[in-house]
Amino acid sequence: MASKKTWLDKLNEKKEPKIKRIDFDFADIPANNNMFIATPQIIDNYIKQIPKGKKVAVQTMRKDLAIENRADYTCPVTTGIFLRIVAEANFEKYQKANSLKGITPFWRVVEPNSTLSKKLTFGQDFIINQREAENIID
Repeated sequence: MASKKTWLDKLNEKKEPKIKRIDFDFADIPANNNMFIATPQIIDNYIKQIPKGKKVAVQTMRKDLAIENRADYTCPVTTGIFLRIVAEANFEKYQKANSLKGITPFWRVVEPNSTLSKKLTFGQDFIINQREAENIID
C-alpha cells in the first residue's frame, strides 16, 4: 500500500489549471459563466505576493485570480481545498525548519475565525500569533 501523501506532496502535485463553463448556478456563481479552477501552486504563488502586514479576503483572491485568468469567477470549492493545502504544507515546512523563512504567509488570507482555520491540524493560534506579529487587524 502506498504511503499517505503529506501536505507538501499535495502542494507540489502537478496539476493544470482549468476554465470550465458552468451551465447551472453553482455556489455564488450564476449559470452560463466561465469558472477558473486554480491549483495549489497558483494559490501559493498568489499569497506570496501579499505584502507583510496586509490581509486579503478569500473573495478578493478569487476575483483577482478570475480576472488574471480571463474567467468570470474562481471556483469557491477548490479554492477552499487548495487554500487548506497551502496552509498545511507551509506549516509542515515551518515545523521542519522551526523558522518562518521560506514559508508562504497563508495567515494573510486565512481568517482566524473562519471555517477553514477550525479544520487546520495545527489550530488557530498560529494564525492569530502571526497576524498579531504583522499588526494585521481583524
